[in-house]
Amino acid sequence: MPKTHRGSVLWKLPSRGRGTCPVCSATRIKLLYTRTQPDGSQIKVCKRCSKASSERIDAAMKKPSFG
Repeated sequence: MPKTHRGSVLWKLPSRGRGTCPVCSATRIKLLYTRTQPDGSQIKVCKRCSKASSERIDAAMKKPSFG
């Protein structure tokens, strides 16, 4: 039997959960993984960057975001 509800949560997210990853700057990629910093701030990243080092994530949060 088919799994009819697979991925249905993505349809409720803005832009179907896609955007530009702030760490690797990949465009039109799913941003489904949340990284939490020690100061409590959160950032959504792609699957590849979800396992990135915390230094790389910190550097991405410090650079200015346009948009």
